[in-house]
Amino acid sequence: MKHVCKFICVAALVIGAAGVSAVAGDVKVDPKIESYQKVSGVAGNLNSVGSDTLNNLMTYWAEAFRKIYPNVKIQIEGKGSSTAPPALIEGTSQLGPMSRKMKSKETDAFEKKFGFAPTNFGVAIDCVAVYVNKDNPIKGLNLEQVDAIFSKTRKHGAAANIETWGQAGVDGALADKPISIYGRNSASGTYAFFKEKAMEKGDYKDEVKEQPGSASVVNGVAKDPAGIGYSGIGYKTSEVKVVPLAKEGTDYAEASFENAMNGTYPLGRTLYIYVGKKPNEALPKLVNEFLKFVLSKEGQEIVIKDGYGPLPAKTVEVLLKKLQ
Repeated sequence: MKHVCKFICVAALVIGAAGVSAVAGDVKVDPKIESYQKVSGVAGNLNSVGSDTLNNLMTYWAEAFRKIYPNVKIQIEGKGSSTAPPALIEGTSQLGPMSRKMKSKETDAFEKKFGFAPTNFGVAIDCVAVYVNKDNPIKGLNLEQVDAIFSKTRKHGAAANIETWGQAGVDGALADKPISIYGRNSASGTYAFFKEKAMEKGDYKDEVKEQPGSASVVNGVAKDPAGIGYSGIGYKTSEVKVVPLAKEGTDYAEASFENAMNGTYPLGRTLYIYVGKKPNEALPKLVNEFLKFVLSKEGQEIVIKDGYGPLPAKTVEVLLKKLQ
């Protein structure tokens, strides 16, 4: 069962700061978000290429959307956020889901071809979690320790690498065990996000076992008593434990929406869908209606189902205006 976030409606949401809570079943869509209204004339093929983190969520949205519009065919490919910009540029997809914002070189390449920048829509809220095996007794880590475990450059200032669980503060039988590190490959937006936020843009250790997807990271840690890895909170299972994190000089904070919003949890983020929208022109009807569905009551209920945090109504209102 996937981990779901505790949603708290914050009027002045900064869309880049968000997360999830350890309490399942208490999440509700903002009641001010309206239900989706079916329209006529929606048919055709829709392609999505991009984020692995969003792969399940895009699939759930597609399944629900096709129940409304049976004449729509949707193809989804989720190999990593870095695959989204080229697919949009080459015209092989209309939707580019990404777990990070596009880099300047990606937006520049898009704009060079089309003469305008791509448009992003924040669609869900996530926390990047640090996972350990469920039997690991660790109480928490600060970012300096996280950096010293995953990075060989230690830009957070740690004096030495952390190579065993005892060096990370774990007692008992695990203390002398080398830490077994799992991560994503460089095509992943989560790889880039973690590198920037947890490692101050430092270099990953050579020992990191790069995995092709988010679920693979979690599965690796679940089977490895000495394992540690990072992935979106929506991929949590009962076989792993989410490690509370702390900024230097602060208490450990759970991976919750509230903690990410107040700044105590350091790895909150927004998940995006990018599209090529010409200024002052509407998107093609099929793309436009799919995004309206994603931002509807039903679409945000699917966000909760997949273990992420839904958007506040005020944010949805702003995003819907971008579709006009």
